[in-house]
Amino acid sequence: MLIVFAVMGCNHKHSHEHNHAHNESLQLSAYNADFELFAEATPFVVGETSEILAHFSHLENFKPLAEGTVTVSMIIGTDGIRQTLEQPTQAGIYHFSLQPKTAGTGKLVFDIKTSKGTSQIVVPNITVYDDEHEAHEAAAEAAVTSSNGATFTKEQSWKVDFATTEVRRQPFGQIIRTTAQIQPSQGDERTIPAKASGIVSFANNNVIEGTAVSAGQSLFFIDGSGMADNNLSVRYAEVESEYNRAKTEYERKQELAKVNIVSQSDLLKAKTDFTNAEAAYNNLRNNFTAGKQSISSPISGFVTRVLVRNGEYAEAGQPVLVVSQNRDLLIKAELQTKYSAVLGNIVSANIRQMNSNNTFTLEELGGRVLSYGKSADINNPLIPVVFQVNNKAGLLAGSFVEMFIKTKNDKQALVVPNEAIIEEMGNYFAYVQLTPELFEKRPIQKGATDGISTEITEGIAEGERVVSKGAMLVKLAQSSGGLDAHAGHVH
Repeated sequence: MLIVFAVMGCNHKHSHEHNHAHNESLQLSAYNADFELFAEATPFVVGETSEILAHFSHLENFKPLAEGTVTVSMIIGTDGIRQTLEQPTQAGIYHFSLQPKTAGTGKLVFDIKTSKGTSQIVVPNITVYDDEHEAHEAAAEAAVTSSNGATFTKEQSWKVDFATTEVRRQPFGQIIRTTAQIQPSQGDERTIPAKASGIVSFANNNVIEGTAVSAGQSLFFIDGSGMADNNLSVRYAEVESEYNRAKTEYERKQELAKVNIVSQSDLLKAKTDFTNAEAAYNNLRNNFTAGKQSISSPISGFVTRVLVRNGEYAEAGQPVLVVSQNRDLLIKAELQTKYSAVLGNIVSANIRQMNSNNTFTLEELGGRVLSYGKSADINNPLIPVVFQVNNKAGLLAGSFVEMFIKTKNDKQALVVPNEAIIEEMGNYFAYVQLTPELFEKRPIQKGATDGISTEITEGIAEGERVVSKGAMLVKLAQSSGGLDAHAGHVH
């Protein structure tokens, strides 16, 4: 019995020491408009030194704070201690050591000073204990765990395209999802016709669809020298002859008018004839080269259509080329009549290029709602809706895009970026942040989408943060069997 009691006592002592090995750490996180703070700290005990390993990330891109002075202040009531570090231990990581002097509940204040300005992050509800055992018991109870969690350290997230977003309620009206066609806008496209009848001869062999042209650049010639009718060479000779005759007659009557042999009315008529003949002559001379009439582009842009082949005959006024600036575009969608009641409430739209993940808002493209149909056509029972945009995204006239037309109403919804949603065998998930290094895979129910964000009807609460960029990388980290939460940390 003595041996049994001795063994039991030994085992009890070992178990007690194991359960109360003081290796718990506090996990602290806080945000302001500029930075995310994630810190691991040993529990705070009066008279004991606590190590604080603080990670600072820029909220604009979730990259580490590479330089700057950071001061941490622990304030309990009216008492406080502080420590200042002029530079990080390594990019994004500052290692502080504080020895609390007063027990109680207070806050940690981090003041950040960089070349771009100053910023402050406050971590509230920081407790300093008198008893070390009590401090570690509290830290153990506050530890965040999850059976379906994925560890993704700050060092890992800093190396990839990663971000988290706080989920908030926001206006989210009815979304009309449709396909639309891009068209050139009025004034953005010019059709260049033949100005006379004759054989079309392109200036060079590079005048094809897609060729860039500049305003005033010669594009093609009209050669009518071999024609029996409307011969340009004959016409040029006639105009030149008339110009020379009118010029001589006007100059002669100018001299006679000086001695009052010619009346002022005859002189005025001669001047008018000369002016008209000069205008016709200059017009042909400027556009008539070596027996051909030269046709130039009125605008800068590129050739979108070639309507006449090189060497073909074209009548005067017949379209030969179409030149477009591809600067302002129209996007035309055709909607079912059931949407007619909400067309007046259209406030914006998102445009997604086909076979691409590129999605643009109407505001990003400087666009607006141009018009929408008030009735349906007998032959086409769909209602047209036309948007005008600036072509900042390389959109091609004639191509199709997917549109998410947004209407205004009073509905509020929880929404997350589309990148936050992971699909697995028809089910949808999001990674919800428990700490900036621990994320829980949460099943969700989703509603409508506007092409950029999606409504969440179940699975996420307002105020929680989700992984909005890099969710697939977190999933891969979870699939790999989990990583050490302290991998890469500098202690």
